Amino acid sequence: DRNVIVVNKPGGGGSVGWTYLKGKKGQGEYLAATSTLIMLNNLLGSSELTFKDFTPLAALQTEWISITVQAGSPYKNMKDLLDAIKADPASVPIGVGPTLGNNDHLLILRLAKAYGIDPAKLKFIVYPGAGGEIVPALLGGHIKATTIGLAEVLEQHKAGKLRVLGVSSPEPLAFLPGVQTFKAQGLDVVFPHWRGIIGAPDLTPAQVKYWDDVFGKMVQTKTWKDQIEKLGWTGFYQNSAAHTAFLTEQTGIFNDLLTAVGLKK
Repeated sequence: DRNVIVVNKPGGGGSVGWTYLKGKKGQGEYLAATSTLIMLNNLLGSSELTFKDFTPLAALQTEWISITVQAGSPYKNMKDLLDAIKADPASVPIGVGPTLGNNDHLLILRLAKAYGIDPAKLKFIVYPGAGGEIVPALLGGHIKATTIGLAEVLEQHKAGKLRVLGVSSPEPLAFLPGVQTFKAQGLDVVFPHWRGIIGAPDLTPAQVKYWDDVFGKMVQTKTWKDQIEKLGWTGFYQNSAAHTAFLTEQTGIFNDLLTAVGLKK
């Protein structure tokens, strides 16, 4: 066992901490938490860093994103919603927050594209307060739908005030009976909102193997499984090689989507 020292380096959507890590070249004891922001910050022009500046070590867990409407909405499933958007995009304002270009925004862009809708035609209303503003806006009828983390609407869905039309997971979620995945509704879209770990640049194969072993064992422990279940997360482990390939694939997908809607910098 070894002690772990946590050093907080807030700011820049993670970029401040990642810049610190970049300066620890070859030092395998330095790690940082990461997410899709390691790609999006660069694609949106807010950071010069990419995952290639580091050593991707693991994806660990994910939460899932939903498309949600009011309980009384005429849209009963994703086909209903996407048909309405295809017919008249301006008539279906979609709430997103805190900014465009994040995971939630990218999800609905992917769904629209998969359904043959030009993603650039979608109408968005941006709420800087994210879920804290979006949920009241949806309940109040100020928007017709939202693309949002499942955890932020789960309580209202279970209370019968909102309706989750679909989730971005590959399989149905046990704690969300009756709600289909997008794939089950004919949309070839799986979209994890994952969290992972990167190491400093230029780690050796031996250093990478060490962390593959550590994280590979950690995600099998009861402590880890109990904790992610408590938080409503799903295990999403990828070792270093798999995670590097995943990041490469995702960067290409995000680049195409952001370019299509004019957000790529």
